[in-house]
Amino acid sequence: MTTALDAADAIVYDLDGTLLELAVDWDAVADDVVAAYAERALIAPTGDLWSLLDAAADYGVETAVEETIAGHERTGASESVLLPLGQRLAAGDDRPAAVCSLNCEDACRIALETHGLGEAIDAVVGRDTVETHKPEPESLLAAVDALGSEPDRAVFVGDSESDAVTADRAGVPFVSVADALDE
Repeated sequence: MTTALDAADAIVYDLDGTLLELAVDWDAVADDVVAAYAERALIAPTGDLWSLLDAAADYGVETAVEETIAGHERTGASESVLLPLGQRLAAGDDRPAAVCSLNCEDACRIALETHGLGEAIDAVVGRDTVETHKPEPESLLAAVDALGSEPDRAVFVGDSESDAVTADRAGVPFVSVADALDE
């Protein structure tokens, strides 16, 4: 039986939780982002990290919030741990491959290079590469396009409900990490 992963002519991977695990304490990142709001005499609208990022432009703190998050991600990328799917990717697959991540592009590249995956990945799309980020479809579509593929000929491999929603919105078949490892 041919699976979506087998049938795809290009593969787009989520990064954190899929290929590797960034060494990031996301609660500490959220605390630091709340502090970035407070340093500017602003009350953060929420404690949720990604909601804080989404609200940052409305509060005029977009640059400070982005840099706070990205700083943690870059450090965590250099201290990341390779996961089984990342090990499989390192072993080789002739199909074009990309990363589409909610992490900043620079952290994605650091993590890939840290684990010797730079040669296996043809394109990297982070949250700061295009105007919107997951679960909006633009970042995944940009990754598929960078591989010279079409949404229905590619597959997105990820570890979260947000990844599945992103794939659905982009019209790209989705395969969970668990299912990809079973194939």
